[in-house]
Amino acid sequence: MSAEKQTSDIEEFDTWMDEVASALAWHDGDAEATIRTLLADCKHLREQLALAQIAMGIGFTRGWSPCPERHDEVTR
Repeated sequence: MSAEKQTSDIEEFDTWMDEVASALAWHDGDAEATIRTLLADCKHLREQLALAQIAMGIGFTRGWSPCPERHDEVTR
């Protein structure tokens, strides 16, 4: 692995950890409340995406259609 790639991975991890820490701090360290909020946000965004998909014409996006499922999901 090149040094540039390794640095990029470290910076990406640090950014991710900052986001996690920020989400937890917003809920005063309550992990369950943080997860509940993130799941509610995810549900809301999926609903908004579904509405946008219904409202979009095929010609508007040249055949592309948004997909509510992630293709880059982290495996357990």
